[in-house]
Amino acid sequence: MTFNFKQLTFLFVFIMGINEVSAQLGFSHEIGVIAGPVAFQSDFGVRNDFETNSGNTGIGIGIIHYINFAYRADCNCYSTDTFWNDHFKIRNEISWNRTTLNHFGEWVDRSSTNSEYLKLEQHTGIANNFDIGTQIEFFPKSIRSFQSFGYSFAPFVSLGVHFTSYNPTVETSAADGNINNANNFFGGWANAADPNVNEDPFLFDGSGTAWSVVGSLGTRYKLTLLSDLMIDLRWQYFFNDKVDGLDHNLPSNKANDWLVWLNFGYIYYLD
Repeated sequence: MTFNFKQLTFLFVFIMGINEVSAQLGFSHEIGVIAGPVAFQSDFGVRNDFETNSGNTGIGIGIIHYINFAYRADCNCYSTDTFWNDHFKIRNEISWNRTTLNHFGEWVDRSSTNSEYLKLEQHTGIANNFDIGTQIEFFPKSIRSFQSFGYSFAPFVSLGVHFTSYNPTVETSAADGNINNANNFFGGWANAADPNVNEDPFLFDGSGTAWSVVGSLGTRYKLTLLSDLMIDLRWQYFFNDKVDGLDHNLPSNKANDWLVWLNFGYIYYLD
């Protein structure tokens, strides 16, 4: 996988800088792992189609880090009781997700009688993404009370920005298997004067980068004094329509690529 190392390095240094400042101020830290199914919404398939939404699913895994403002690591004591300290955490994350993509829906269903739609059925892809980013999580209930077993569940909402390095795969099962031949793909996508150009106007099998906005809704469950379980439903919208390797030119292409990720996690509190 190819990454934009300059931008990724900048983001990593920035996040580590936040961590260093927080450590000097005495805030505590948490680390964890997450994993779960991903539903990738792209130019593959049909909008608002159940078969598309259930078929184009994959897997995501990640490592997460939290800055906990409610507790001070330098003195093993609670911090000043302010609204920010008791209701917000900073979440840093490195994650990866992969989804196999196929065309589903009414147009592919016509492939047995129309060779043009057979090209859709033969076209497949893989969305392959590496993410790094930061989110702010808001807990309506008291973080201090949750940590002291005041209640078992701590719901939260979050919002943040991620930087994505994407490296999609584009394939066709047509006889010659040539992804650079526009004749192997649905005719409505092609708008080049030469249909055999090396870089089609709708296929993108190279790597690239994109920014994305991330929002999630979830809850933690207090497992032990120093550990939590977490479930988190994420929505991630990319400011790019090439993350899936396809950016066709039909009027129905109204949105950039996005995904929904239901992840399950384990979080450990560092002393």
